[in-house]
Amino acid sequence: MTTFRVLAVGDVTTAAGLSYLRRRLPRLREELEADFVVVNGENASNMGITPDQADTILDAGADVITLGNHAFRQRSILGYLDDCSRILRPANFAPQLPGRGWGLFESKAGPVAVLNLIGRCDMDYNPFLQVEAILPRIQTKLILVDFHAEATSEKLAMAWMLDGRVSAVWGTHTHVPTADERVLPRGTGSIADIGMTGPIDSILGLKPELSVKKFHGDLIGKYEGASGPCKIEGALFTIDVQTGLCSQVERVSVHG
Repeated sequence: MTTFRVLAVGDVTTAAGLSYLRRRLPRLREELEADFVVVNGENASNMGITPDQADTILDAGADVITLGNHAFRQRSILGYLDDCSRILRPANFAPQLPGRGWGLFESKAGPVAVLNLIGRCDMDYNPFLQVEAILPRIQTKLILVDFHAEATSEKLAMAWMLDGRVSAVWGTHTHVPTADERVLPRGTGSIADIGMTGPIDSILGLKPELSVKKFHGDLIGKYEGASGPCKIEGALFTIDVQTGLCSQVERVSVHG
Protein backbone atom coordinates (compact mmCIF):
# COMPACT_ATOMS: atom_id res chain seq x y z
CA MET A 1 0.00 0.00 0.00
CA THR A 2 1.61 3.25 -1.15
CA THR A 3 -1.20 5.78 -0.74
CA PHE A 4 -3.77 6.25 2.01
CA ARG A 5 -7.07 7.96 1.28
CA VAL A 6 -8.82 9.76 4.12
CA LEU A 7 -12.39 11.03 3.89
CA ALA A 8 -13.23 13.81 6.35
CA VAL A 9 -16.98 14.43 6.68
CA GLY A 10 -18.36 17.80 7.77
CA ASP A 11 -20.52 18.36 10.84
CA VAL A 12 -23.51 15.99 10.90
CA THR A 13 -26.44 18.26 11.68
CA THR A 14 -29.97 17.28 12.80
CA ALA A 15 -31.78 13.96 12.68
CA ALA A 16 -32.24 14.36 8.93
CA GLY A 17 -28.50 14.74 8.40
CA LEU A 18 -27.82 11.70 10.54
CA SER A 19 -30.34 9.62 8.62
CA TYR A 20 -28.83 10.72 5.31
CA LEU A 21 -25.31 9.88 6.51
CA ARG A 22 -26.43 6.42 7.61
CA ARG A 23 -27.93 5.77 4.17
CA ARG A 24 -25.25 7.36 1.99
CA LEU A 25 -21.87 7.00 3.73
CA PRO A 26 -21.27 3.27 3.09
CA ARG A 27 -21.63 3.72 -0.66
CA LEU A 28 -19.70 6.99 -0.67
CA ARG A 29 -16.80 5.38 1.15
CA GLU A 30 -16.73 2.65 -1.50
CA GLU A 31 -17.04 5.08 -4.43
CA LEU A 32 -14.17 7.25 -3.18
CA GLU A 33 -12.07 4.21 -2.20
CA ALA A 34 -11.55 5.81 1.20
CA ASP A 35 -9.31 3.81 3.54
CA PHE A 36 -10.22 5.80 6.64
CA VAL A 37 -13.18 8.03 7.54
CA VAL A 38 -13.43 10.75 10.18
CA VAL A 39 -16.87 12.27 10.82
CA ASN A 40 -17.59 15.34 12.92
CA GLY A 41 -20.79 14.49 14.78
CA GLU A 42 -21.23 17.25 17.31
CA ASN A 43 -24.51 18.56 15.90
CA ALA A 44 -26.35 15.27 15.41
CA SER A 45 -28.82 16.44 18.09
CA ASN A 46 -28.81 19.99 16.65
CA MET A 47 -26.50 20.73 19.58
CA GLY A 48 -24.52 17.77 20.85
CA ILE A 49 -24.66 14.05 20.25
CA THR A 50 -26.14 11.05 22.10
CA PRO A 51 -24.65 7.55 22.45
CA ASP A 52 -27.22 6.12 20.02
CA GLN A 53 -26.36 8.77 17.44
CA ALA A 54 -22.64 8.07 17.86
CA ASP A 55 -23.28 4.35 17.34
CA THR A 56 -25.22 5.16 14.17
CA ILE A 57 -22.28 7.16 12.77
CA LEU A 58 -19.80 4.40 13.58
CA ASP A 59 -22.10 1.72 12.14
CA ALA A 60 -22.43 3.76 8.93
CA GLY A 61 -18.70 3.47 8.31
CA ALA A 62 -16.90 6.13 10.34
CA ASP A 63 -13.62 5.02 11.88
CA VAL A 64 -13.51 7.99 14.25
CA ILE A 65 -15.99 10.65 15.42
CA THR A 66 -14.78 14.12 16.32
CA LEU A 67 -16.71 16.76 18.27
CA GLY A 68 -16.49 20.46 19.12
CA ASN A 69 -17.99 23.19 21.29
CA HIS A 70 -21.23 21.21 21.83
CA ALA A 71 -19.39 18.05 22.91
CA PHE A 72 -21.03 17.90 26.35
CA ARG A 73 -24.41 19.44 25.50
CA GLN A 74 -26.20 16.07 25.68
CA ARG A 75 -25.39 14.74 29.15
CA SER A 76 -26.04 11.14 28.12
CA ILE A 77 -22.79 11.22 26.12
CA LEU A 78 -20.49 11.81 29.12
CA GLY A 79 -19.95 8.17 30.11
CA TYR A 80 -19.77 7.13 26.43
CA LEU A 81 -16.85 9.52 25.87
CA ASP A 82 -14.85 7.66 28.52
CA ASP A 83 -15.91 4.19 27.36
CA CYS A 84 -15.59 4.49 23.56
CA SER A 85 -12.10 5.18 22.19
CA ARG A 86 -13.43 5.97 18.71
CA ILE A 87 -15.04 9.28 19.68
CA LEU A 88 -12.92 12.34 20.46
CA ARG A 89 -13.66 15.66 22.10
CA PRO A 90 -11.29 18.65 21.71
CA ALA A 91 -7.91 17.94 23.29
CA ASN A 92 -7.57 21.49 24.59
CA PHE A 93 -10.63 21.21 26.83
CA ALA A 94 -9.81 20.97 30.53
CA PRO A 95 -8.15 17.59 31.23
CA GLN A 96 -10.61 16.64 33.99
CA LEU A 97 -13.52 16.61 31.52
CA PRO A 98 -14.78 13.28 30.13
CA GLY A 99 -13.22 11.69 27.10
CA ARG A 100 -9.98 12.06 25.20
CA GLY A 101 -8.76 14.54 22.60
CA TRP A 102 -6.63 12.34 20.41
CA GLY A 103 -5.95 8.69 19.75
CA LEU A 104 -4.16 6.10 17.65
CA PHE A 105 -6.32 3.95 15.39
CA GLU A 106 -5.48 0.91 13.32
CA SER A 107 -5.82 1.00 9.54
CA LYS A 108 -4.61 -0.91 6.50
CA ALA A 109 -1.66 1.49 6.38
CA GLY A 110 -0.79 1.05 10.05
CA PRO A 111 -1.48 3.33 13.02
CA VAL A 112 -3.26 6.61 12.30
CA ALA A 113 -3.29 9.45 14.83
CA VAL A 114 -6.39 11.67 14.93
CA LEU A 115 -6.39 14.92 16.93
CA ASN A 116 -9.46 16.99 17.72
CA LEU A 117 -8.86 20.66 18.62
CA ILE A 118 -11.09 23.66 19.27
CA GLY A 119 -10.25 27.25 18.36
CA ARG A 120 -9.61 30.45 20.28
CA CYS A 121 -11.76 32.94 18.37
CA ASP A 122 -15.15 33.28 20.13
CA MET A 123 -14.44 30.04 22.02
CA ASP A 124 -11.40 31.07 24.09
CA TYR A 125 -9.33 27.89 24.13
CA ASN A 126 -5.66 27.71 23.12
CA PRO A 127 -5.09 24.84 20.70
CA PHE A 128 -1.67 25.97 19.52
CA LEU A 129 0.13 25.20 22.76
CA GLN A 130 -1.84 21.98 23.25
CA VAL A 131 -0.95 20.52 19.87
CA GLU A 132 2.74 21.27 20.47
CA ALA A 133 2.52 19.22 23.66
CA ILE A 134 0.78 16.29 21.94
CA LEU A 135 2.85 15.88 18.76
CA PRO A 136 6.06 14.66 20.46
CA ARG A 137 4.04 11.77 21.91
CA ILE A 138 2.93 10.53 18.48
CA GLN A 139 5.22 8.05 16.72
CA THR A 140 3.24 7.42 13.51
CA LYS A 141 3.66 9.46 10.32
CA LEU A 142 -0.07 9.44 9.55
CA ILE A 143 -1.51 12.31 11.60
CA LEU A 144 -4.92 13.92 11.00
CA VAL A 145 -6.24 17.07 12.67
CA ASP A 146 -9.89 18.22 12.88
CA PHE A 147 -9.70 21.86 13.98
CA HIS A 148 -13.15 22.99 15.15
CA ALA A 149 -12.92 26.78 15.00
CA GLU A 150 -14.86 29.91 14.07
CA ALA A 151 -12.32 31.96 12.12
CA THR A 152 -10.86 30.78 8.82
CA SER A 153 -7.72 32.78 9.64
CA GLU A 154 -7.18 30.75 12.80
CA LYS A 155 -7.74 27.49 10.96
CA LEU A 156 -5.22 28.48 8.29
CA ALA A 157 -2.74 29.53 10.97
CA MET A 158 -2.96 26.08 12.52
CA ALA A 159 -2.43 24.39 9.15
CA TRP A 160 0.61 26.53 8.35
CA MET A 161 2.09 25.98 11.81
CA LEU A 162 1.76 22.21 11.34
CA ASP A 163 2.83 22.14 7.68
CA GLY A 164 5.17 19.21 7.13
CA ARG A 165 4.52 17.85 10.63
CA VAL A 166 1.08 16.29 10.08
CA SER A 167 -0.67 14.73 7.10
CA ALA A 168 -3.80 16.89 7.01
CA VAL A 169 -5.56 19.73 8.84
CA TRP A 170 -9.20 20.47 8.09
CA GLY A 171 -11.61 22.93 9.66
CA THR A 172 -15.08 22.25 10.99
CA HIS A 173 -17.73 24.26 12.91
CA THR A 174 -18.85 26.93 10.45
CA HIS A 175 -20.78 24.41 8.28
CA VAL A 176 -19.92 26.26 5.04
CA PRO A 177 -17.24 24.70 2.82
CA THR A 178 -14.35 26.91 1.73
CA ALA A 179 -12.72 26.82 -1.69
CA ASP A 180 -9.11 26.84 -0.44
CA GLU A 181 -8.24 23.15 -0.50
CA ARG A 182 -4.53 22.70 -1.20
CA VAL A 183 -1.32 20.95 -0.26
CA LEU A 184 0.88 23.36 1.68
CA PRO A 185 4.59 23.77 0.70
CA ARG A 186 5.91 21.15 3.13
CA GLY A 187 3.25 18.57 2.35
CA THR A 188 0.28 19.02 4.70
CA GLY A 189 -3.18 18.87 3.16
CA SER A 190 -5.34 21.82 4.22
CA ILE A 191 -8.84 23.21 3.87
CA ALA A 192 -10.31 25.87 6.16
CA ASP A 193 -13.77 24.31 6.42
CA ILE A 194 -15.20 21.10 4.98
CA GLY A 195 -18.89 22.06 5.32
CA MET A 196 -21.71 20.03 6.84
CA THR A 197 -23.93 16.99 6.46
CA GLY A 198 -27.60 17.88 6.66
CA PRO A 199 -30.54 19.67 4.99
CA ILE A 200 -29.63 21.66 1.88
CA ASP A 201 -32.33 24.34 2.23
CA SER A 202 -31.23 25.53 5.65
CA ILE A 203 -28.95 27.85 7.56
CA LEU A 204 -26.30 25.58 9.07
CA GLY A 205 -28.81 22.72 8.93
CA LEU A 206 -31.53 24.58 10.82
CA LYS A 207 -34.77 26.24 9.68
CA PRO A 208 -33.74 29.45 7.89
CA GLU A 209 -36.54 31.54 9.40
CA LEU A 210 -35.18 31.00 12.91
CA SER A 211 -31.79 32.46 12.05
CA VAL A 212 -33.42 35.32 10.14
CA LYS A 213 -35.51 36.16 13.21
CA LYS A 214 -32.45 36.03 15.46
CA PHE A 215 -30.43 38.43 13.31
CA HIS A 216 -33.49 40.62 12.91
CA GLY A 217 -33.54 41.01 16.69
CA ASP A 218 -36.72 39.03 17.38
CA LEU A 219 -37.27 36.56 20.20
CA ILE A 220 -36.99 32.97 19.03
CA GLY A 221 -37.67 29.59 20.57
CA LYS A 222 -35.73 26.37 20.27
CA TYR A 223 -33.75 25.87 17.08
CA GLU A 224 -35.24 23.19 14.85
CA GLY A 225 -33.73 21.24 12.01
CA ALA A 226 -34.78 22.08 8.47
CA SER A 227 -36.61 19.62 6.23
CA GLY A 228 -36.08 18.54 2.66
CA PRO A 229 -33.20 16.95 0.72
CA CYS A 230 -29.83 16.54 2.42
CA LYS A 231 -26.17 16.59 1.41
CA ILE A 232 -22.81 15.33 2.62
CA GLU A 233 -19.87 17.72 2.40
CA GLY A 234 -16.27 16.97 3.24
CA ALA A 235 -12.81 16.50 1.79
CA LEU A 236 -10.72 13.62 0.51
CA PHE A 237 -6.99 13.58 1.29
CA THR A 238 -4.53 11.36 -0.58
CA ILE A 239 -1.50 10.69 1.63
CA ASP A 240 1.82 8.97 0.93
CA VAL A 241 2.19 6.10 3.39
CA GLN A 242 5.99 6.27 3.53
CA THR A 243 6.30 10.00 4.21
CA GLY A 244 2.93 10.73 5.84
CA LEU A 245 2.62 13.77 3.57
CA CYS A 246 -0.36 14.71 1.42
CA SER A 247 -0.28 14.73 -2.39
CA GLN A 248 -3.86 15.81 -3.15
CA VAL A 249 -6.91 17.39 -1.51
CA GLU A 250 -10.35 17.24 -3.11
CA ARG A 251 -13.61 18.73 -1.90
CA VAL A 252 -16.50 16.28 -1.60
CA SER A 253 -20.15 17.26 -2.02
CA VAL A 254 -22.91 14.75 -2.67
CA HIS A 255 -26.69 14.76 -2.50
CA GLY A 256 -29.54 12.63 -3.68
